[in-house]
Amino acid sequence: MEYELRRLRGQYSFFSIHSYMTLALVEEEERESEMAGQGSSWNSTPLQVLHDVLGWIAFASWSISFYPQVILNFRRKSVVGLNFDFVVLNLTKHSSYLIYNASVFFSSAVQRQYHQKFGFDQMIPVAANDVAFSIHAVLLTAITLFQIAIYERGHQKISRTATAIVIVAWLAAAVCVFVAVPHHKWLWLVSCFNTVQVVMTVIKYIPQAVMNFKRKSTIGWSIGNILLDLLGGVTNYAQMAVQSIDQKSWVNFYGNIGKTLLSLVSIFFDILFILQHYVLYPSKEKALPPKLDAVSKERILKSSENAHSDNVRHKFIFEHSSGVKRVSYLDVVKFD
Repeated sequence: MEYELRRLRGQYSFFSIHSYMTLALVEEEERESEMAGQGSSWNSTPLQVLHDVLGWIAFASWSISFYPQVILNFRRKSVVGLNFDFVVLNLTKHSSYLIYNASVFFSSAVQRQYHQKFGFDQMIPVAANDVAFSIHAVLLTAITLFQIAIYERGHQKISRTATAIVIVAWLAAAVCVFVAVPHHKWLWLVSCFNTVQVVMTVIKYIPQAVMNFKRKSTIGWSIGNILLDLLGGVTNYAQMAVQSIDQKSWVNFYGNIGKTLLSLVSIFFDILFILQHYVLYPSKEKALPPKLDAVSKERILKSSENAHSDNVRHKFIFEHSSGVKRVSYLDVVKFD
């Protein structure tokens, strides 16, 4: 009997301790959630409004920036001048960025781990316009890739280097998934996708810049895309600065290093492309003065009915600054 009582008391003590620990964990999670909710509020309403306005300006600029290239391809029925490596790398970049933005914005587990790492008084570094932009960017980049498949592309093709980079990037992301899932390292996992998009952002512009340099031309590469992208990068940086000023902390910059580098690298290459388009390789169409010589004079027909009439073809050469030549012919009938 005494043994049974001791056993029952031991069980009671065990369940009491277990219940107490469970209750403590629940209370801790509730306290963390409450602290996160209280600490992530804005201190200044005007700054909050300015932050939202800048965010949507950046979203609109970046989103609209995809259309000039798509429209240019459609009008020309050609993608000559657009570097295919840029498009493929850009699709990888925006796909990984979408995974990061959607995870941070919608996942409570990711948000909880973010607050545990950077503090419960910090807001998450992803806004609704970031998610909307990423979805739109993936769709428009996929459309551009489809245009590459159906329009005139000359001798251009996706390089083996770009293909290898994309394969390595997604294999690395897959490894991160297998490592993170068993340990529930959700914040680390989405940070891996963020790293992928940062790397893609750094390298994706290089093929297009090199191609423009080799061709000494930006024809086929829409400058409207660049101007809007520059506006988006500047306003995005301003949005992050406004949030940091309100929170009196710069963790918004190093807590979302991907967004920070995205703006910096984009602005740098936008300025480079603007210099290429307007300063280094300005678009000028020049027509060579039409002249008739032994090469451009071709007898194409001699009438059997009228021995005194000949048809003579004149060839006119129009040369574009990009080096592309257009040839037109004028047939002149001469009568004796």
